Amino acid sequence: MSWRRQSILSAGQFSARDLEEILNLSGKLETALKNSRNLKLLDDYVLATLFFEPSTRTRLSFEAAMHRLGGRVISAVGMQFSSLAKGETLFDTLKMVESYSDICAIRHSVEGASSLAARSIRIPVINAGDGAGEHPTQGLLDLYTIHRRGYLERPQMTVAFIGDIKYGRTIHSLVQLLSHFKVNLVFISPRELSLPEKYHDLLKRAGVSYSETEDISALREAHVGYVTRIQEERFIDHREYEKFKDAYVVDAELVGQCRKDLIVMHPLPRLTEVSTDLDAHPSAVYFEQANNGLYVRMALILGLLDINY
Repeated sequence: MSWRRQSILSAGQFSARDLEEILNLSGKLETALKNSRNLKLLDDYVLATLFFEPSTRTRLSFEAAMHRLGGRVISAVGMQFSSLAKGETLFDTLKMVESYSDICAIRHSVEGASSLAARSIRIPVINAGDGAGEHPTQGLLDLYTIHRRGYLERPQMTVAFIGDIKYGRTIHSLVQLLSHFKVNLVFISPRELSLPEKYHDLLKRAGVSYSETEDISALREAHVGYVTRIQEERFIDHREYEKFKDAYVVDAELVGQCRKDLIVMHPLPRLTEVSTDLDAHPSAVYFEQANNGLYVRMALILGLLDINY
């Protein structure tokens, strides 16, 4: 089944053909925006953004994407500012959103909230991050960034993931997308924050070569370094967070020891894991990566509303 007219809940729902279509459409929209600030394709459509967990880039890029396409946006930001704070169920909130909008993007701290939303309402639902589960649209913009830099076309690319592999939902989504390509994956993390078993199984089924290590020097042979922060909000015991929070730092000195063509990615926000001395380095693409979210989310909105471009 095509990804069009569906809800986007998991990176695992996309085929290689789907990914090719999304990457191509994102590229066309990026080119189009250089000639026009508003494509005026969705004059009669409304996007609802329901963000019950903190967000900057994801929420703003979804809303900017809808505005650039000529549509409109309604939003609920923070549980404390919605009727959920009064005891309303998520189901009841969603039924109201269904009446007011044509498409919905939801972020929630509970894994599976977006799946509940998709089962509850008839309009397309986009998972904009659910707890420690997945973040499929971030995975897609990450893939577009790698593609835009020409790495997907290489016969064998090595991607090193650094940081919180266990709870990193952006990593969980990108790993599934990369399983469609000829890649070698390296997971660099403390043993306690290593890759969940279900992703081991996925990579084995897909025949993807991968390894795990606690040694950040493994970054030296990578084409792509994907860094994530240690997520304080995922730890029940704050002492565990304090133990791991500064486990890895990627800075200009370390990158200077790596491949000359290395690119360093980060889904943001960052804390100390990517040094600011890297910001002006040619390898740093994390701000470009965030910008790419606009084009990818424009493509996804058009596809889910079945609007051809």
